[in-house]
Amino acid sequence: MKKRLIIFGTGDIAQIAHTYFSNDSEYEIVAFTVDSAYLLATEFCSLPVLPFESVSETHPPSEHSMFVALSYTKLNTLRRSKYEAAKALGYPIASYISSRASVFNDGRIGENCFIFEDNTIQPFAVIGDNVTLWSGNHIGHHSTIGNHTFIASHVVVSGGVEIGEQCFIGVNATLRDHIKVGDRCVIGAGALLLADAEPEGVYVAQATERSKVPSSKLRRI
Repeated sequence: MKKRLIIFGTGDIAQIAHTYFSNDSEYEIVAFTVDSAYLLATEFCSLPVLPFESVSETHPPSEHSMFVALSYTKLNTLRRSKYEAAKALGYPIASYISSRASVFNDGRIGENCFIFEDNTIQPFAVIGDNVTLWSGNHIGHHSTIGNHTFIASHVVVSGGVEIGEQCFIGVNATLRDHIKVGDRCVIGAGALLLADAEPEGVYVAQATERSKVPSSKLRRI
């Protein structure tokens, strides 16, 4: 018999979580929940939406788990606060780990993690609580991903890297081996990080400029 699950959120991430948990997990989703101030509809994905303030009265923690399906809004602060609020109510916190991910770290993965397909997590890596790994990342051996961090797609984290809490790492970023990334850092899409990053650092790669030659003038395409 599958475990009963409540998903916090009714946005895109919650809809995606509904798909993954429904098709590739030991959980049965029975409801969604949001703060009452944001309860704009009573149904989402054909399931009831409940006010978070009273959800434990109708769906007690003794019979249900919860997953907080939020993005990196306010540098993961919102997802962190709702994760902590769900824990304070006593809910067991679920994680989703794709059956199509390659995980070799002996289960060193925390609560409320959302690990998509095609992630490679090498031996001795440690993934903290409330971490999102979108599809196609490489997490190198002996690396540590801090709590409440969001890593977008196709990021390369080399071996022995330490990433702090509440970081955001954008698509196609590359982190060289044995560097430390402080808490609340933002590593932009396509950035190459070769040295330690102090807390609250922002690293943005230069965008490709438009050519002065229009596409209609190109001769070889």
